[in-house]
Amino acid sequence: MDLSETGQVDGPSTLQLDLARRIIDRIRDADLRVGTRISAPELARLFGVSRSPITGALDLLVEKGVLQPMEKRGLRVARDVSTLDLGEILPNSPIEELYRQMLRERAQNELPQEVSEAELIPRYGVSRGIVRKLLMRFAAEGLAQRLPGHGWRFVDTLDGDEAYRESYEFRAIVECSALRTPNFNVDAEIAAQIRRAHKRILSDPASRSGSDEWFRVNAFFHENLAGFSGNRFLTDAIRHQNNLRRMQESAAFFELPAERIEQCCREHLAILDAVESGDLEWAEALLRQHLKQASEYGLGGKANARA
Repeated sequence: MDLSETGQVDGPSTLQLDLARRIIDRIRDADLRVGTRISAPELARLFGVSRSPITGALDLLVEKGVLQPMEKRGLRVARDVSTLDLGEILPNSPIEELYRQMLRERAQNELPQEVSEAELIPRYGVSRGIVRKLLMRFAAEGLAQRLPGHGWRFVDTLDGDEAYRESYEFRAIVECSALRTPNFNVDAEIAAQIRRAHKRILSDPASRSGSDEWFRVNAFFHENLAGFSGNRFLTDAIRHQNNLRRMQESAAFFELPAERIEQCCREHLAILDAVESGDLEWAEALLRQHLKQASEYGLGGKANARA
């Protein structure tokens, strides 16, 4: 894999493409609405890079219509990115591909839990700067932590049937409990984003197979379902579980068949329908069954049953 920190002379650099994708992910994850101001210094600090590549990435997103200049100074979100297909507006980033490769290899125990930058440089044939940026990204997502000295340690994964079963038991307890909190309230705009994203995938589930787009839509659904509770601790708990799933189940999500993606989409929409209609008892029953089936299939060795 030919990766440099500066990228090609013509067109956006590898780093700019990677940052542009991560900025869109950040807008999605933080649920930044159309018109929200985007801070270049904040993004530079968040991603651990200088202002120059951030500026290049932001310029690219302005060119693609994701961002737009404000009247006086700065940039703002120009469109709803919750249903945006990154493949349609940005070419593939080699850094993003390497990130996914590392996720898969860690999930399959091909990449050790504890690594050093010096070990990863020859393994992937990239510079120390690229390796460090990738490890810092894993750290920012709660998937790795720096060890004293020069090492890094990836978080424990859902490796083994017992951990996998416990994770789904925990999710059922937390997510179903979220539906019964006294302050539970559906955010209509977020619910609409969830629905649009699922319908877009249903329009062509085969095109989403082999990518991580379904994982993002899936995680967004479960995190926000808990988020409707108004309890930040419930939301954080599900977000942490999704991070563990991203590490352990990334390989399975890349291999999901179209029919399984379609089935999960329809189950999610049925739960959302019940929630929006105010029938939280039925929503809880559907959610509990949804998680139970996914757990049973997973424990049975069927990697295509992730929920």
